[in-house]
Amino acid sequence: MQRGKAADSRGAGRPLQVTMKRGYEVLRDPHLNKGMAFTLEERQQLNIHGLLPPCFVGQDAQVYSILKNFERLTSDLDRYILLMSLQDRNEKLFYKVLTSDIERFMPIVYTPTVGLACQQYGLAFRRPRGLFITIHDRGHIATMLKSWPENIVKAIVVTDGERILGLGDLGCYGMGIPVGKLALYTACGGVKPHECLPVMLDVGTDNEALLKDPLYIGLRHKRIRGQAYDDLLDEFMEAVTSRYGMNCLIQFEDFANANAFRLLHKYRNKYCTFNDDIQGTASVAVAGLLAALRITKNRLSDHTVLFQGAGEAALGIANLIVMAMEKEGVPKEAAIKRIWMVDSKGLIVKGRASLTSEKQRFAHEHGEMKNLEDIVKDIKPSVLIGVAAIGGAFTKEILQDMAALNKRPIIFALSNPTSKAECTAEQCYKYTEGRGIFASGSPFDPVTLPSGQTLYPGQGNNSYVFPGVALGVISCGLKHIGEDVFLTTAEVIAQQVSEENLQEGRLYPPLVTIQHVSLKIAVRIAEEAYRNNTASTYPQPKDLEAFIRSQVYSTDYNSFVADSYTWPEDAMKVKL
Repeated sequence: MQRGKAADSRGAGRPLQVTMKRGYEVLRDPHLNKGMAFTLEERQQLNIHGLLPPCFVGQDAQVYSILKNFERLTSDLDRYILLMSLQDRNEKLFYKVLTSDIERFMPIVYTPTVGLACQQYGLAFRRPRGLFITIHDRGHIATMLKSWPENIVKAIVVTDGERILGLGDLGCYGMGIPVGKLALYTACGGVKPHECLPVMLDVGTDNEALLKDPLYIGLRHKRIRGQAYDDLLDEFMEAVTSRYGMNCLIQFEDFANANAFRLLHKYRNKYCTFNDDIQGTASVAVAGLLAALRITKNRLSDHTVLFQGAGEAALGIANLIVMAMEKEGVPKEAAIKRIWMVDSKGLIVKGRASLTSEKQRFAHEHGEMKNLEDIVKDIKPSVLIGVAAIGGAFTKEILQDMAALNKRPIIFALSNPTSKAECTAEQCYKYTEGRGIFASGSPFDPVTLPSGQTLYPGQGNNSYVFPGVALGVISCGLKHIGEDVFLTTAEVIAQQVSEENLQEGRLYPPLVTIQHVSLKIAVRIAEEAYRNNTASTYPQPKDLEAFIRSQVYSTDYNSFVADSYTWPEDAMKVKL
């Protein structure tokens, strides 16, 4: 697809976009199409006059039309399909709608609705988005990448669909996650959508229901693992960087625990890559903790942290907490001792059988225990974090015990979607007598306490992290993404939380400010990259913030009117 060259249009002062496409090709290209917002002159020059109704509508009126259609729908899945259909036909309008009320639309294009959309992806499927690469395409991935119409790709989100949110193996239906994630790269971070590529690596599925589903769109066999799987991943990484450059950001998303850590360790120092489930979740959780410290009036290293769950999210958060405690001056070993974990077999302790190397790091000397209520009473944590996707795991008794043990207990129910949340905001505030400092992975409605005070639960959404990280990494050409990037990001997010936000129960900045927060994150990442000589975009811009702002995608329509002008009359005379 041809991208326009930016130039000042002499008409409306809008950027001029040049395309060689004409007629229906223009209207069927979501990068170019702006529906009835095309002017008469544009319609004539692009050969689309007569292909549209004889009416001229501004972008604001188009947004209003979409909102009216959105409001008349009764189910979130139908609203998701409406917005995805809009993305398929008019990209600028799609992002204009999203950014007009990000707090309203984010739960539709991402968690929690995207989880339902993935489960029903065969039903919701309208038009393919992104690249589908299968285990049977080994040896030909470089050729497949050439099928993608864009020559410049700066960010890829890739999944194999094995661990979609808290829903498990959804196979090829998991493509909804990279698509939704990259929509937020643009809506929240301003990364140009035509420079983003969602990828599904289909190696099969172990989900029997999907294998029998007549609408299933993926390979109908069990997951292929082992060397063939590793060879596919290696070839994919090499093919991507060969075509798009070593600076192409590759975000791993919703891989199962066994592969997530392994692939992160394997590729992190060779490619520009990160795993959002491990590192993004860690960053947003630590951001919430850093904001909570302004309420508890102490240091992170003063707290004892207990995790319900010991998968990639829990271990990612725990490792970043250790890093943050070290920054406070606490030795690493002492920091590790402040963190306890509970998995499906109970409390993780030294000597317990079948512990992975990642879990062993947080195994302490203690008797084995299985019941979470008993563990809370014994360990006496001041911070309780749920990331095991076990709905209702934080019972009334556990919440009351946390309140009895702490003046201001910190309780994070981070599992997605809403049905998997360890407790609701209302339950937390009710059973801790309004003293609980709460954050969740999915959104919850405000809660009014018996005192009359209304609290607005903080949503620890990774969208506070990955769009800003992506914008910063792309802008400065960071070659490798270290853990320091995610601690820096957490600090920036926490700094954007005002005292007024904290009094309202918010541990995160309001979602309406997310573009501003993403810009702040990007600038800090770029500043540190240039300071540490890890950036590759040179010469270094004199004004980093202005430079990064100039990279941000605009949701306003471009002009397609030809850049016409005249020469001096003498120069235009016909010579006989």
